[in-house]
Amino acid sequence: MKDGRRFGGPPKPYEPPAIPAGKINVTDLDCRPMKARRGFIQGYNAQAVVNEDRIILAAELGTRSPDFGLLGPTVTAALAELHAAGASDVPGVLLADAGYWHQDHMDELTAEHGIQVLIPPDASNRTTSRPGWNGGRYTFMRRVLQTDLGTAFYRRHKALIEPVFGHTKFNRRIDRFQRRGLAACRSEWRLIAATHNLTKLHRHHLAAQAA
Repeated sequence: MKDGRRFGGPPKPYEPPAIPAGKINVTDLDCRPMKARRGFIQGYNAQAVVNEDRIILAAELGTRSPDFGLLGPTVTAALAELHAAGASDVPGVLLADAGYWHQDHMDELTAEHGIQVLIPPDASNRTTSRPGWNGGRYTFMRRVLQTDLGTAFYRRHKALIEPVFGHTKFNRRIDRFQRRGLAACRSEWRLIAATHNLTKLHRHHLAAQAA
């Protein structure tokens, strides 16, 4: 070599093992281990976007456990659904938990659609800020969320999205997919979201008739 050291030996050719390492789900090749409250489960990462009336605007399904990187695609799907339905209004404020923090996606949603994004840079169970997540937009977002208006807006986050998943899992007893494969489970998840909206529409009509 130019610095006087000797060249290393040629690399050895790769020999695949007779039995591949790791595990695979033989009934559903698309699903992946997903982090849950207690360990991991084999499944998919179900995403939903709801409005202030808890109507599901978009329902997506992914094979990655973290929510990082899913903010932009999920909101884009919701905007596409609104456009297809003939709605001209664009959401003014977007609320999401800390797992969706993605600076590029947040900037794109604000610049292209004028949506004000409110996402805390720190998870709710943290007592201190993330290492290295100080200054700049991190400090700015923390300051915004500490204002009276920011606190009032973000306080509605759990009251909007959590009841939708709780109602689906516990009241409707839909806690697992009946089909196999990403495409089939995505269709099932969207059907679940559609029936959720239909039940809300039915209750709205019943309330209107009673009034």
